Amino acid sequence: MKIAIVNDMPIAVEAMRRILALAPQHQLLWTAHDGEEAVALCRRERPDLILMDLIMPRMDGVEATRRIMADTPCAILVVTADVETNASRVFAAMGAGALDAIDTPLLGVKDLSAGARPLLAKIDVIGRLVQANAPAPSTARPKDKPTSLIAIGASAGGPAALARVLNNLPRDLPAALVVVQHVDARFAPGLVNWLGQHCVLPVALAQEGDRVAQGQVLVAGFDNHLVLKSGAQLGYTSEPVDHAYRPSVDVFFDSAAHHWKQKLVGVLLTGMGSDGAQGLKRLRQLGHHTIAQDKATCAVYGMPKAAAALGAATEILPLEKIGTRLIKLLDAPRVKEGIA
Repeated sequence: MKIAIVNDMPIAVEAMRRILALAPQHQLLWTAHDGEEAVALCRRERPDLILMDLIMPRMDGVEATRRIMADTPCAILVVTADVETNASRVFAAMGAGALDAIDTPLLGVKDLSAGARPLLAKIDVIGRLVQANAPAPSTARPKDKPTSLIAIGASAGGPAALARVLNNLPRDLPAALVVVQHVDARFAPGLVNWLGQHCVLPVALAQEGDRVAQGQVLVAGFDNHLVLKSGAQLGYTSEPVDHAYRPSVDVFFDSAAHHWKQKLVGVLLTGMGSDGAQGLKRLRQLGHHTIAQDKATCAVYGMPKAAAALGAATEILPLEKIGTRLIKLLDAPRVKEGIA
């Protein structure tokens, strides 16, 4: 891949230069010292992937991500000194379209190849997603037994989209919610806390053995796939081992299709690649209502685009209408649709 580095710290830039030199399949296209310079360089020569710092002079990484995704969209990996300390900025960047985040690698390690592995692994995963998407870039106790389930999948741009949807849902929502967001397990707890600030519903990490609960949002929070194992009980599985993202939206949707026998609404939000599209189609084939976010409101129109191409979505809606539509659907009768 053609890779760009955006960072105002020379030692960080040098560390990433040396790491990329260990992987000859990648090419360093250019470097920028701040977000403003990166936006301009992207217009002249768009990379396949940007390694984006967050805290920089003139224009920070969040604003640079927002402008690049609006003008010259490409894959963006946040590379910052401390992901956990900068969690709020990380989520803001992901809301603007960044795919993932990782700590800045250090030069002071004796074995550079060992220190390089986490960053190169992230780059490899994103590379597979970019290629697949070419050419376009709990501790809470259940309250009432839920009779409806809302299953939501999201990736790049997902945190902000999820916050918008959840913010429109009432405290007495007569459904359980399960969210599968492509996110590193290290800052999944921060995502849960952040989402909890944007809605009246309680939000928690889904734990092995949890049961979905009416009026509660459970978020996949580990490096394995979240699944419905039986009835309303959740759990984690390592299979399939070769999936580009863990947790996978498709894997959860498939498990819900198999185990959930009551009303279910599947939602696929902004994200790169096609994860969730096949699972959403299976849900629709079983008669469940399915929603995909529309192109105009997506930070990255990849996963919903794949769903639309498969005919997996009963409806394609702008982000601002999804929450209110979910409320109406919970009172609507389930109708089986005959689709291929």
